[in-house]
Amino acid sequence: MINESHERSLVKGISWRMIATTDTFLVVFIITCVLDQCSFENALKIGFIEFFLKLLIYYAHERAWLHLIKSFIFSKQQSLLKTISWRLVATTTTFLISGAVLNEFNEIALFIALLELISKFILYYIHERIWIKIPLGLNKKNN
Repeated sequence: MINESHERSLVKGISWRMIATTDTFLVVFIITCVLDQCSFENALKIGFIEFFLKLLIYYAHERAWLHLIKSFIFSKQQSLLKTISWRLVATTTTFLISGAVLNEFNEIALFIALLELISKFILYYIHERIWIKIPLGLNKKNN
């Protein structure tokens, strides 16, 4: 049996946050501009807060899934379920962060969360499938 080290989870989390934070910044900037409230500063704030907060949440989510699955072999269905569970947590967190930074839980925060739901669903699933092929931080467990 193979399990993942804590270091692997952390590096995987950082690689995901780099992708996800870039996406969040772009989504926030585009949505605020489309709705005539363009704000580079708010996009940076939301991305910054999200990077660190979601890195912690991602790490906890990752370790919980490792305990649930109990093996390194993730089928495409398991990757899909993991993606769905992460999107529920992450999209809710994005809505809350966006609302807090924008000082209003309105349609802008909702649009940010919904657009992110779509873009990051695809990106996260691809990230998961790529990391399945990367041997970094895999430990053999004696049964």
